[in-house]
Amino acid sequence: MNNPKTHSCSNSFSPAEQAEENNLLFNRADRFVEGWYWAMPCRDLKRGQAKPLTLLGKELVLYRSQSHRVFALDGRCPHMGAALAQGAVDGDDLRCPLHRWRFDPTGHCVEIPVCGPSDSVDTIMANTQIKAWPTAEHYGMIWIWTGVCPSYPPPYVPELAGVDCDTALSYRFERRCHPNVLMINAIDAHHFNSVHNLPLEVKFEAEALNDNALCLNNMTRGGEASRFVKLIRPLYRNEVTYKMCYWYGSTGTVTLGPDCFHFHIMFALRPLPGGRTEGWTMLITPKRSVGWLINPVVLWITRQVAAYFATGDIQVFQGIRFELKTPLRADRSIGQFAQHVNRQKALMWGNWSPVI
Repeated sequence: MNNPKTHSCSNSFSPAEQAEENNLLFNRADRFVEGWYWAMPCRDLKRGQAKPLTLLGKELVLYRSQSHRVFALDGRCPHMGAALAQGAVDGDDLRCPLHRWRFDPTGHCVEIPVCGPSDSVDTIMANTQIKAWPTAEHYGMIWIWTGVCPSYPPPYVPELAGVDCDTALSYRFERRCHPNVLMINAIDAHHFNSVHNLPLEVKFEAEALNDNALCLNNMTRGGEASRFVKLIRPLYRNEVTYKMCYWYGSTGTVTLGPDCFHFHIMFALRPLPGGRTEGWTMLITPKRSVGWLINPVVLWITRQVAAYFATGDIQVFQGIRFELKTPLRADRSIGQFAQHVNRQKALMWGNWSPVI
């Protein structure tokens, strides 16, 4: 996997522009960005198993074929509406539990076992299809693309593009705010001091990795007056490493740590009805020649780092009603993120149709 070409990103926004853009897609419960969204951990879908999934308001069925491949289809049989998740996996295909109609991974009906003498089986099968959705297994998670053809791969850590990694799923969580709002937590420069008591000076530079991914990297050495910064500064040649990459407005990667060793965390989020969030914290590290010995320790340390940053903000984001009424200069990165989200393709909640 190669890094896509990067593009420049606007570094300014006005309150009026921000309010106008927030009405398009950012923090909207009735629409979402077309993209990759996590479905379930790979370990939870066994070979020959089918499971129901409601994702972004749409009923789906996920199944793992006898060849270990994962497929996603609309969740109801077009004959009488039976739940396909109650059906049986047949090779790479899925059979309806009611009349045993068989659908291939593309959603085409390829067999109708019981038909009357007057039925034109070939015609019925040719005109019977359910929607199939692209899937991928990545970082220990099954992902579903909500459009026709993926524009980019599932979310990844830019620093680890094309690198084989060891991963661990840390914990699943829910929050009473939209994923877009939860994502701003990591780029809110003020809150490092006010919430986490970290005396850091953080300024972000934004750069679009591609049309669906925005990188926000700290460009400062952490401040001059802080004893804490003076203590850790020998670990950094230049700026303090703190890098985010935000995919589809709902999944973010965080890279931090001294120059000699970086820790990588992914917060994979997806919207719930009413503008709420469910997500997973995922821990990532590159494979190493002695990774069987080192990487479990690295992932354990990464888990502690992720927990430190996540737990301090839980109550705030359980009660927030986000509205950026009085943006400050330090909030510039939040505005850039909102603008980036609003430039992406919007789909309607439930039917996944494009917003006109």
